[in-house]
Amino acid sequence: MDNADYLAVALRLANADLSDLDALRAALHDEPWWADRLHEHDLAVLRDVAAGLRRALDAMVTGDDDAVREEVNALLAAHPPRPRLSGHGGLDSTPNWHVHVAGPDAPPATEVAAAAAWGLAQGVVHHGTRRWGRCGADDCETYFLDTSTNQTKRFCSPRCANRVHVAAFRARRRDGTR
Repeated sequence: MDNADYLAVALRLANADLSDLDALRAALHDEPWWADRLHEHDLAVLRDVAAGLRRALDAMVTGDDDAVREEVNALLAAHPPRPRLSGHGGLDSTPNWHVHVAGPDAPPATEVAAAAAWGLAQGVVHHGTRRWGRCGADDCETYFLDTSTNQTKRFCSPRCANRVHVAAFRARRRDGTR
């Protein structure tokens, strides 16, 4: 994994429904090496991590840089990355070099928490605190990173944007305006 992957883990965890173990596994479906090893006790740990991620993201959305620093540093202190070089999983016996953020025997929650904390910290370093948002659809609370050129993204996905725009169009037609 690289820092961009860790940032994706942070956003998925912050946006996840963590009501049960299956929901957590679904949120981490792109990382089966974690998802397949998760247990019920991991859920409580990762709920706390997700809450911290959401506090940091809320601070970015509202422009509170001091709170961003405080929340991200709290996550890093509670779930410090312990980087190690790994070279497994390559084709033709050539190592696939990458960095893990926890030791080889660490529980999956430990590695997910460290990856999410590190990913969010690196996201702030690379993108600053003004490119983060929360979906503008009334019924969606999804956080996102706005990597658009003009930095005007308002929705987490084209689906939410289309839903809101179609609803507004239909409301205007009902009211007799266009």
